[in-house]
Amino acid sequence: MVRHGQHELARMPRVKLVGLGFVFLWFLMGGVAHFAAAELEMGIVPPYIPWPRLAVLVSGVFELLGAIGLLVRRFRAAAGFGLFLLTLAVTPANVYMLEHSELFSVPYWLLVLRLPLQAALVALILWSSDVATLFRRR
Repeated sequence: MVRHGQHELARMPRVKLVGLGFVFLWFLMGGVAHFAAAELEMGIVPPYIPWPRLAVLVSGVFELLGAIGLLVRRFRAAAGFGLFLLTLAVTPANVYMLEHSELFSVPYWLLVLRLPLQAALVALILWSSDVATLFRRR
């Protein structure tokens, strides 16, 4: 039962709240990892990307900003759209890992599975953050 004045997240359908929580935690932990394990993160940056440390740190900042933005209703859709774009932007690193799996100590099957899982993550980002509201006519 929804009460007047109840927090907006409490009114969100439970399954959407769980999805939003997953996306928040994914990018919060990922963003922290970009700083806590920057050298490891730099190892998956394709060689054609200039300044790998800068790429890792900047993407880490955007992951953290996006995660925090998901918590604020006013910014949620924009944060979700930003995380969607960021996820697309880092896809070359995932493809690079798959194409050069011998360079990484990750099972090949996991690298193959990563790409469809990334597509599922993109769908979850778009749905749970209501990105479509950004494109509705007013």
